[in-house]
Amino acid sequence: MQVRALMEAAGDLAAAGGHPVVEIMIPLTVSREELALARRWVEEAVAGALAEAAHSRSGRAKVATKARPELEVTIGTMIETPRAALRAADIAEEADFFSFGTNDLTQMTFGFSRDDVEGRMMSAYLELGLLPRNPFETVDADGVGELVRIGVSRGRSTRPGLKIGVCGEHGGDPASIAVFYQAGLDYVSCSPFRVPVARLAAAQAVLAGADDPPAGRSAKATPGKVGAKGTKRKS
Repeated sequence: MQVRALMEAAGDLAAAGGHPVVEIMIPLTVSREELALARRWVEEAVAGALAEAAHSRSGRAKVATKARPELEVTIGTMIETPRAALRAADIAEEADFFSFGTNDLTQMTFGFSRDDVEGRMMSAYLELGLLPRNPFETVDADGVGELVRIGVSRGRSTRPGLKIGVCGEHGGDPASIAVFYQAGLDYVSCSPFRVPVARLAAAQAVLAGADDPPAGRSAKATPGKVGAKGTKRKS
């Protein structure tokens, strides 16, 4: 139902002269086989929606209609579990793009429930120096960050041009954005009100890393290379 609605909306926009970017992201993937199955379901839904739209247009007898251009659809996955990061090379065989869901990845890496730990325990962890920062506000560069770096490296070992980003409130945190840039991510996604800060932090990360670019990225990268997207979704 969601895929059908998405394709109908994209088709209407394309027919009106727009250029929709259709990216369908499957959450909480843990294996290549699981993503392959989910991808097949999505592809069947996309094909069905397109066929239904074509049939609807052909059924309008003697009514001139503007042909809809072909829609390009990419299907990717969120990397939200440690296993998915470690098996990213396999998962990339079925994915057109990755997006790290760092909130869930943080919960699963630490074994924390965010609702419980922030309400009852996080202040003690910080006061006693057990953690330098709240890892749900600024990404844990050594633990979660290492899983991100592993996922990026292994995913691109299968697909060198794999587009990879991050989805969630870490994407609006300047210190986290610096970690993501060094890991080789292409974009960050965060709540709309955090986009101005994210754009500035992304530009600063690129400039700071100009002399020591992350693997796979040119030293000539410009501040616009790492983009910031606004979204209401939180990983």
